[in-house]
Amino acid sequence: MTSRYKLDRIDLKILAELQRNGRITNVELADLVSLSPSPCLMRVKKLQKAGYIVGYAAQIDVAKLGDTLTVFTEFTLKNHRQVDFARFQEALEKVPSCVECHLVSGGYDYLAKFVTSSIADYQNVIEALIDRSVGIDKYFSFVVMKTPFVKTQLPLTDLFEDRI
Repeated sequence: MTSRYKLDRIDLKILAELQRNGRITNVELADLVSLSPSPCLMRVKKLQKAGYIVGYAAQIDVAKLGDTLTVFTEFTLKNHRQVDFARFQEALEKVPSCVECHLVSGGYDYLAKFVTSSIADYQNVIEALIDRSVGIDKYFSFVVMKTPFVKTQLPLTDLFEDRI
């Protein structure tokens, strides 16, 4: 975050609306959050400058492009020093098919999500990670059979409105 900015309910509404539709016009956004366009634009710019808005992206229907394989993988590392975690994270971040990585508590260290073209492609990714000696002790793979839904929006007002 590059500067301090205290959020209020209107800011939260702006973030929620932009999360739903990042291509909304400023005039439409201002109307939805009950502001005039100029103050609305100023708030959006402050939210961007403060680091609350980190970017805009298109949501792609990957199924229209072709078949893919989604695999969640649990990783346990051999050692648990900070340098071991950093080495593993750095290696995983360089794998294009790894789209999420979470350091978790419980019976393993990391939960990662891979999207590959096939099971063979996924296996090649895992073998390459093991060959690079990035500290993997063991891993377990969970192939996704079907994805009934994916939510791309967080319930911001439910999560934070009582804190503002």
